[in-house]
Amino acid sequence: MRLDLGLDVAALTAAIVDIESVSGNEKALADAVEEALAPLPHLRVARDGDTLVARTELGRDQRVILAGHLDTVPLNGNLPSRVEGDRLYGCGTTDMKSGVAVALKLAAALSAPSRDITYVFYECEEVEADRNGLKRLVETRPGLLEGDFAVLMEPTGGLIEGGCQGTLRAEITVEGKRAHSARAWMGSNAIHSAGVVLDVLRAYEPARPVVDGLEYHEGLNAVFIRGGVAGNVIPDECVVTVNYRFAPDKSLAEAEAYVRDLFPGHRVTIVDGAPAARPGLDHPAAASFVAAAGAAVRAKLGWTDVSRFADLGVPAVNYGPGEPTLAHTKEEHVEIPLIADCERRMLAWLG
Repeated sequence: MRLDLGLDVAALTAAIVDIESVSGNEKALADAVEEALAPLPHLRVARDGDTLVARTELGRDQRVILAGHLDTVPLNGNLPSRVEGDRLYGCGTTDMKSGVAVALKLAAALSAPSRDITYVFYECEEVEADRNGLKRLVETRPGLLEGDFAVLMEPTGGLIEGGCQGTLRAEITVEGKRAHSARAWMGSNAIHSAGVVLDVLRAYEPARPVVDGLEYHEGLNAVFIRGGVAGNVIPDECVVTVNYRFAPDKSLAEAEAYVRDLFPGHRVTIVDGAPAARPGLDHPAAASFVAAAGAAVRAKLGWTDVSRFADLGVPAVNYGPGEPTLAHTKEEHVEIPLIADCERRMLAWLG
């Protein structure tokens, strides 16, 4: 299927949505994007699997990156797309094919932008991190992602969400001593003793640090608990899994140390983690983007791939026309005026 970059941005969004691209099945859409971008003389296009990078090389003083993922979650009876009033319905409309459509329109229209631009369209964002196309580029071809500032076109409802929270999961192990439940006093019940871990979580007061002028809201919560051996055995172990969402004033190592310090005397095992990302709103490119977008700015309360740009030293924000609360739902849709508004604001910034 061909993509006509001359369509208006809403029609282009619908065309992109109608090319099914559930994670792992992005090839048809990646082929269409490559076919649309390759003839443009002002772009140099590279492909890595089903991830594409298109760059202007005009020698401008600044380089910005516009990135969006091509994949969607599994279908839920929501293809093909349909229009009802000012809404475009369909899988991926909000997360994030409307943002991809805006980036493609910019790539076609801006042959001589005010800043050099790198467009990244990548695979497998909605699944496990090891398959993520942007992660692969960071690790194997970081030169393609060099820049001064990045915009990840995640759905934000037309607002600017700066940086992102970091996240980690830790297992807190409480030890006891097995015994027959008929003689419980001869053992030590690890599940009962896990109350001290839950007490720490109940008493936790979320920090609200301000980073680059944005207030973040941290969170520390139990998300799993497991323990028990048999119906007549006093358990000798209970494990509470804790998720910590932390602001970008902490590194991942500092966040891990913070969690360990909260639970002295217990074995703390870090299961996984991803660093936070500072919004970098003091960078000139970021300041000009905020001014041109004319949108409210808030902290990103969640983790996104802007963290991968942070790993490369590139400050980044999230900005896109989709509504995040509709992502992954059967009735996923995007407000058509917001797509056009996003395109207009981006053109004002980069034109």
